[in-house]
Amino acid sequence: MPAPEPPRKAETTDVPEAGGAVADPWEQMPEDALNRPDLGEDTDGPGGAGASETGARPRDAVGAGAPGSPPAKPDASGDDAGPDSSGEAASEDGASEGDPRAARPESWADFLPSPVFLLLLGLTGFAGWLSWTAAELEWAAEGTSVTPLVPPLLILLGWIVSLAVHEFAHALAAYLAGDRSLRGSAYLRLNPFAYRQAFAGLVLPSAYLCLGVFGMTGPPTYVDWDRIPSRGRRVLVALAGPLASLLLTAALAVAVSVLVPPGNDTTNWAISAMAFLCFANLTAALVNLLPVPGLDGFEVLAAWKRGGWVTVARDNALFGSVAVFAILWFPGLNDLLVNAVYGLFDLVLPNPVFRGITFYGGLLLQFWA
Repeated sequence: MPAPEPPRKAETTDVPEAGGAVADPWEQMPEDALNRPDLGEDTDGPGGAGASETGARPRDAVGAGAPGSPPAKPDASGDDAGPDSSGEAASEDGASEGDPRAARPESWADFLPSPVFLLLLGLTGFAGWLSWTAAELEWAAEGTSVTPLVPPLLILLGWIVSLAVHEFAHALAAYLAGDRSLRGSAYLRLNPFAYRQAFAGLVLPSAYLCLGVFGMTGPPTYVDWDRIPSRGRRVLVALAGPLASLLLTAALAVAVSVLVPPGNDTTNWAISAMAFLCFANLTAALVNLLPVPGLDGFEVLAAWKRGGWVTVARDNALFGSVAVFAILWFPGLNDLLVNAVYGLFDLVLPNPVFRGITFYGGLLLQFWA
């Protein structure tokens, strides 16, 4: 009869023997633990041969779960990760349905005017009422010389509204033509204070108006022209801004002509500000038709060619806009531009005093001159 085998000593890994070395904490980890670091296969010790004795598996096998289960999908950081504990399916762009980074659903609210634009309209209307009533004259003591400050504010606010409408026309035409990246942006929601290129789209045009006393807008660098497939659509997108400025010009001209019929004259601050805004929008539409980088006329020509010098010109469009303003700011050329626009007013409008009302509005704007 064979002798009975002596009982084997139970293996313990969690409690070290008295006076012995402390067990490796990686050996105490359960075999099915996830994200266990690579302990290696070729070296001795806890990560080598000893690892195989204790049942440790290499990194490519760790985290696979039970035999026959599919391997874990790596997460965005490159580490292996287990199944999503929340049970939410990942979206195509890698964000889960409950992740705030997931794509926001499109809605008609993406085209609603921004509350900032509504506030801007309210401030413009309030400044117009103060200018209409010449409230600053009532605030000052009788016989005191008054420099009107509300009419310049009215002109500046009205010009910012005009800029928002001009850029909205570009953005809406671009969206309809195929550039969906503008949906929900400040350009489509008429918020000039949140433009991605606020310096080129808001600051520079305001400086152009105050210094040069004529209208100019910044380059439409926010449009992704490569997303617009056909040349005809790109031409329409480029001309949408000047067309919006012309519509504003017509609306303001009709309003001034109704308030001041032919044979009458006025020095009303609000009406003079409206006449000057009419002049500013008309000059903005005409100047933007020049085929110079930074202006809308250049994009009409660029619609027939992509890449090469067109890309370089668009990257430096801001310099072209500043250069055009600097040239038109020279006294001789500035007078030529102003007189040409005044002559156009004389041809189109039946009111011969429109020129004088517009000139007075320019004086109100440059109160420091």
